[in-house]
Amino acid sequence: MRSVTKLHTEWIFHDHFSPSHIQQLQAGTSVRLPHNAVDLELNYFDERSYQKPFAYQRVLRWDSAWADREVSLEFDAAMANTEVWVNGQPVAHHLDGYTPFSARLTGLLQEGDNLITVKVDGSENPNIPPFGGQIDYLTYAGIYRDVWLKVCDPVSIARIKVETADELASHKRVTVRGWLHNPTGQAVDGTARVRLCKLDGHVLYQTEVAVQGEQFSAPLNQLAGLELWDLDSPTLYQVQVELHCSSGEQQQYKHHDQLSTRFGFRTARFTTEGFFLNGKLLKIRGLNRHQSFPYVGYAMGQRAQARDADILKHELHCNLARTSHYPQSSYFLDRCDEIGLLVFEEIPGWQHIGNLAWQDESVRNVRRMIERDWNHPSIVIWGVRINESQDNHDFYTRTNALARELDSTRQTGGVRYLENSELLEDVYTVNDFCHAATPEWMRGIAPTPLREPRQVTGLAHDVPYLVTEFNGHMFPTKRIDPEERQIEHVKRHLDVLNKAYGNPGIAGAIGWCMYDYNTHKDFGAGDRICHHGVMDILREPKFAAFAYSSQCEPSEQVVLQPVTYWARGEKDRCEVLPLWVLTNCDYVELKVGDFEPKRAYPDRDLYPHLPHAPVVFDGRHINMNDLGAWGMLWRDGVVTGYVNGQAVQQVRLSGSPVPTTLQVQADDVQLRADEKDATRIVLRALDQEHRLMPFLDDVVHLSVSGPAKVLGPELLPIKGGMTGFWLETTGETGPISVRIRTRRLGEQVLHLQAL
Repeated sequence: MRSVTKLHTEWIFHDHFSPSHIQQLQAGTSVRLPHNAVDLELNYFDERSYQKPFAYQRVLRWDSAWADREVSLEFDAAMANTEVWVNGQPVAHHLDGYTPFSARLTGLLQEGDNLITVKVDGSENPNIPPFGGQIDYLTYAGIYRDVWLKVCDPVSIARIKVETADELASHKRVTVRGWLHNPTGQAVDGTARVRLCKLDGHVLYQTEVAVQGEQFSAPLNQLAGLELWDLDSPTLYQVQVELHCSSGEQQQYKHHDQLSTRFGFRTARFTTEGFFLNGKLLKIRGLNRHQSFPYVGYAMGQRAQARDADILKHELHCNLARTSHYPQSSYFLDRCDEIGLLVFEEIPGWQHIGNLAWQDESVRNVRRMIERDWNHPSIVIWGVRINESQDNHDFYTRTNALARELDSTRQTGGVRYLENSELLEDVYTVNDFCHAATPEWMRGIAPTPLREPRQVTGLAHDVPYLVTEFNGHMFPTKRIDPEERQIEHVKRHLDVLNKAYGNPGIAGAIGWCMYDYNTHKDFGAGDRICHHGVMDILREPKFAAFAYSSQCEPSEQVVLQPVTYWARGEKDRCEVLPLWVLTNCDYVELKVGDFEPKRAYPDRDLYPHLPHAPVVFDGRHINMNDLGAWGMLWRDGVVTGYVNGQAVQQVRLSGSPVPTTLQVQADDVQLRADEKDATRIVLRALDQEHRLMPFLDDVVHLSVSGPAKVLGPELLPIKGGMTGFWLETTGETGPISVRIRTRRLGEQVLHLQAL
């Protein structure tokens, strides 16, 4: 039977690499994985600081249970050019920073201590995708995902694939395909017992097939009583495969192994009439996601990765995430499976296509991505083209052919911004940034939220069509920007979503992007941040986030968000009208001071196609004299949302806001001590009506006691009414206290626990 152990402790880190590291353990810094080689400042840093080689070392102490067995290190990922040695002998070289790889230690381990040395080169090597041109994101060096010690019999299960059929029928079918790991090439004869189980292990169906050679296939037919995986009911099942086989000339060697995977029954298809999930039309409303975090880059563990999926699904109410622009953490994908969030996953790259060797490596990325993730029901399309690259017939013929060979159940897409681009994929996926702008490459195109599909494809017939980016760099918006820019930011997202909803030939639209992210000096606002998100870099919503969340049904969550700072002098002409309210209510009332409430309904003239149009209060509803002219008294406002004639939510807007409350909110208060675990803590400066104070200047002092530490500095500025940080466990159990001090809003103590 195999054993798989996470090796997250006892690593020694060196901020350089020397050939001497290969032969001898040297003094360095003790670290835990996942690890970021260089922690950057939040902004105004030099990204070249991590673009060099680093070394990690670890001692593996011999275990007699390893005798006559296969032993390997399994790396979930390391950035970017990685070499591994054991006791001075090379065992692995991996050129991609986003896909997993294995380092086989069998035959090189000795009794006593065994030295593992890992060289991670963070240089932007032009021979490795995505490098060779400029890229608008950072590729943080380090062993930033988990590493596992795997011990198994000389013949074991390498991977399994679950292929479903007749998903919409009352009796479904499954074929479980398996591949053996048999590095010594022994003749194999045996059986594989395949069980289809609930997640709790309860066996529903099982079969047994013969295994001879390197592969096996096990059909399970006439499966009754099984549920679909869907957005609202993402039912998952488990396949367990147990291998019993013999090898050798006289079949004298006995092998036993077991491997399991989760999967779901669902159909997903992009057509000329839109996207269909389980045979039902679904308009895609999504956002792009980078996997980076402030200060620590990519080096975040399971909790933080899964939390991003929860934010997309439950706070932003999106139904799809695009993993821009590389395969992302399995923890993120696992959570998408669990909560019913669709995924568009793509290979690493950004505009640049390298030489033939570079392309060969990219084709290998297609294989590694699909073989790692083909059992995730959340993934509905493979991205097999370098994001925003030019056409390349031979290269993309290869990537599409391999994707279809490996997985015939999913369609392929290839994200471009070009018109008349050669369509080798199944779905024409395009970044459309034409909204209210005419860049050089789009001259002659009238400003419009989205172009018509045939205008973009150049084809005389319809094809499956999906918009994979919009807005973003065309209108970057900081959370501290003036109210009028915030309103325009909101409108641009609404305009595109409305256009996508109104065109049945567009499967949907995926906005750029979920949250602000660190980037190279060549992009962003000069501060090494692209402020393109509907949330800021701490995952706190800007007003535009509510353009997405307000599209859910009020039965799921009532959304009522006035897009205003409610200050007469904030906007030009010192007027608060028009007042935009992002909501899914039937209608909204606005009451100012002692005047009678004014009622307004969703603006279907502006947004006829959205599930829930915004409410816009203007001169049609309110006489400016009711608000009072400049120089007159400024009053409180009350915004009330109604559903089915009943008041369901109310927002009070203070005409005289003063700092009143420091709200401290932790995503989690119980953390794991047995691995590197972190949770986000958000601090909000609120007025007497519990609204953010967008222009409050103050400083937060943090101090931590107990087995945890702050990721980043312990002195933080309040910006846009809030600040935040991630708190990480240090490996011990016990109570954790975080003391939070401010000058104007006092002091609070937050209590957590490491278990």
